[in-house]
Amino acid sequence: MEQIIFNGLFLGAQYALIALGLTLIFALMNVLNFAHGQMYVLGGYMTYLVYGHLGLPFYLGLLASAVTLLIVGALIEKFLFRPVIRKSVREESTMLLAAGLAFFFDAVLLLLFGQKQHGVPKIMDGIFKIKTETIRLIVPNDRIAIIVLAVVLIVAFILFMQYSKPGRAMRALAQDRMAAQLMGVSVERYGMLGFALGAMLAGVVGGLLVAITGVSSGIGGPISIKAFLMVMIGGAGVVPGAIAGGFILGMLESVGLTTLRDYGDITYLVIFAALMIFLSIRPNGLMGKPWG
Repeated sequence: MEQIIFNGLFLGAQYALIALGLTLIFALMNVLNFAHGQMYVLGGYMTYLVYGHLGLPFYLGLLASAVTLLIVGALIEKFLFRPVIRKSVREESTMLLAAGLAFFFDAVLLLLFGQKQHGVPKIMDGIFKIKTETIRLIVPNDRIAIIVLAVVLIVAFILFMQYSKPGRAMRALAQDRMAAQLMGVSVERYGMLGFALGAMLAGVVGGLLVAITGVSSGIGGPISIKAFLMVMIGGAGVVPGAIAGGFILGMLESVGLTTLRDYGDITYLVIFAALMIFLSIRPNGLMGKPWG
């Protein structure tokens, strides 16, 4: 049981970061970024190139993922989403653009890196063990390091959004766009910053997990589906909901993969069924309320 709980917390911390990026973009721009999983994959490949291929320190690979996705996110918002939002009268236009971006990234990543899964050396050797009469836990040290990094990033993001001037401006836009504009908040500036930060969070998670699971060009779609699952569980556009949704999905996946393994690969079948029942009872998610 201790092993299941740790695995759930490990997955949940990564998933919460992915969901935070997606919910930030949705809250600020009302855009469902279907390419969020592909941004995760791009971040994984950046860490792979810097750390696994060039042999530079892991933290430089993680930094490269963060900076690359920050720039890519800002450019995508400025040159693609902003003109479409400004000129289009239908919200479906941004959904089609996001879907097109997802297919574009999939094709580019496939051309550049192929279908083969790419891994990197372990960032830390050794195993942490706890063996008593009631507790039995065996965890690789690299997983402990990654979950600590993920939790630190979650806390840093919350503090940034809560206490910094850009964070307060983005919260104001998410809560009441018109009132924020009347108070002098630049929609274009903070919309671009929000999209860039959301993309950066996805890229950082990709960089973190490449050291554990590796990365391949075909996993962007499944990651996007998981991100939407987390947002639906917690409530669209709600930061605490994104965090809660990430940890809930991580725990469900950990429990399901352990307890249902004798019945075949039905973990996500059960999770989707449970989600449909949950949304029929709470269609706005656990914390489906305006973010502020």
